Amino acid sequence: MSSKHIILAAALGSLFSLGTAVAGDDKAETEKCHGVAEAGKNDCHTASHACAGLATTDKDPAEWVRVPKGSCEKMGGKLEAPKPI
Repeated sequence: MSSKHIILAAALGSLFSLGTAVAGDDKAETEKCHGVAEAGKNDCHTASHACAGLATTDKDPAEWVRVPKGSCEKMGGKLEAPKPI
């Protein structure tokens, strides 16, 4: 694993733990972030499956997780789901 991947993994991990450590996690303080979820760490369903935790690949553009508001695009994610072909 390159140092770039290690730094990115550490940053994502700290953001996810920060988001879950906030008492009374309010959805207004978070946003859906597409394309940053690791395999098995997605939130909720997509067109290809119906449950959280079923992502099969890392950083699939269709998969999403909730992150603190304003942090998605800084992590390289997108606020909008990709358009179906």
